[in-house]
Formats: sequence, structure tokens, C-alpha cells
Amino acid sequence: MEIAVLLTCHNRKEKTITCLESLFNADFPHNYSLEVFLVDDGSTDGTSQAIKEKFPQINIIEGNGNLYWNRGMHLAWKTASNKRDFDFYLWLNDDVKILSNGIKTLLENHKLEPNSLFCGVMSSEFDKKITYGGSKLQKGLLEPNISKPLLCQSINGNLVLIPKNIFKKVGNLDSVFSHAIGDFDYGLRVIKCGFDCRISTKVVGYCEQDKSVVEWCNPKVKFFDRLKSLYSPLGNSHPFYFFIYEKRHLGIFTAFKHLITIHIRLIYPQLWKT
Repeated sequence: MEIAVLLTCHNRKEKTITCLESLFNADFPHNYSLEVFLVDDGSTDGTSQAIKEKFPQINIIEGNGNLYWNRGMHLAWKTASNKRDFDFYLWLNDDVKILSNGIKTLLENHKLEPNSLFCGVMSSEFDKKITYGGSKLQKGLLEPNISKPLLCQSINGNLVLIPKNIFKKVGNLDSVFSHAIGDFDYGLRVIKCGFDCRISTKVVGYCEQDKSVVEWCNPKVKFFDRLKSLYSPLGNSHPFYFFIYEKRHLGIFTAFKHLITIHIRLIYPQLWKT
């Protein structure tokens, strides 16, 4: 069984190397093999050279510096699927440290539910609190259940196992999204195509959560800096992309409502609790 591991990175050399070390040190069943496809999106810190020296077997794809997470992952996935028909595709964020049994857990979970996408549950390395994974819409992150992989609707793309049968029907990430939202969109597309999204039965990796207030929501930040933050490709609520996502999955009324409230919050951030 062949697994294509998909990553994208930009100027996080140390984190990227640590992530790859955890990947290659993880336990695998003897009949599984890995091939890694990594998009280096215009790094200037020597990431590509460091990877070539330490992991010469990795396929490095050069980005133009403007791909960000979603479009970088889209390119990695497109490159992998054009090369060969893999049995599994594994999304991996370069700030994740995979636990030794992490990928083995995802593969074991897949055997229980072969028509499911599996979202790996992440925790903080320090306090062990859940940081990323899957959730029900409008609710918090789900805690893993050791006895069965729980259903979820919204997925974080930190470590996600997608079997070939799902990829064949659902396809790649939607490149209309630049950085954020693409993973949420993909999970809901999977469900619309008749498959399930589930979380892993255990924590499978460490990934620290960014708990800082988003700049465009912060009343301490000047208005034009908030405006710039909101429309940055790195913003998680970019009005254009967020509207597309909500119109697609929640309906045009909800999309318009939030398009308005996002801009009200931009102008009057003090009305919301941070």
C-alpha cells in the first residue's frame, strides 16, 4: 500500500525538518510505503537545501511564494496524483510532530471505517489539551474516543488521511481558496459525496495552537491595519473566500449576513468579546 504525504512550507526550516523527522520515525505496518511531496513556497531560509541534504528521497516542488497553505497543498496533491495512483493521501502541516503510533492509528481507524476521511487529533505537547482535529458545526473540538472513531463535520488539515476511493470521487482541494478555509470546505465536500469524516481514536500528534487575537478583530489595532489584516491572504475570514465557502455550504442568506457582520466587526471590534 502506497501513501503520498503532502506538505507545503514557507520559511519554517527548523519546524519543517522536525516535522519530517517525526514522519520518518513513525511506526508503519510493514506493507506500507511513503512518498513525500513537499511544496517549498518561495522560502529564503534554506529550507529546500536542508531538506535535500537530510531527506534526499523527498520530492520538492518549487512554489512562487504566493501559494500559501491551500494552494500549496493543492499543488502537492496534483503533483502526487499525476505521478502515480496512490492508495492514500496524507495531509501534513509542517508544524506537526507526529507521535510514533500516529499514522499507524489512522491506518487502523481506516480499516474500521474504509469509507471515511480521518482527521488526526492534535494536542499541545506541554499541557496535552486538544488543539486541532474535527468538530461538529458551531461546536468545539471533539475529544477522541478510544473505542470508535467519532463522526465530525468540520476538519482541521493538520494531519488528515484520505483513501483513494474518496479522492477519486471528491478530487483535490479547491484552489479558489488561497490559505485558510480549504480544509473546512473539503470535509463538507466529502460528506456531500456520501462519505464520512471522522476523528482519530487517539491523539496522533503535537501541534501548538495560536491563541492570539486575530489582528482585524483587535480594537487596539488601527483601523487601516485591521482592514489590511482582514483582506490578507493569511486571514482566516477573508470576506471573498469566506463568502464562497458559506454560500456553498450554508446558503446565500448566511453568506450575506456574515459578509455584513464581518465588516461591522472590522469597524467596531469593541462590540465583540476577544
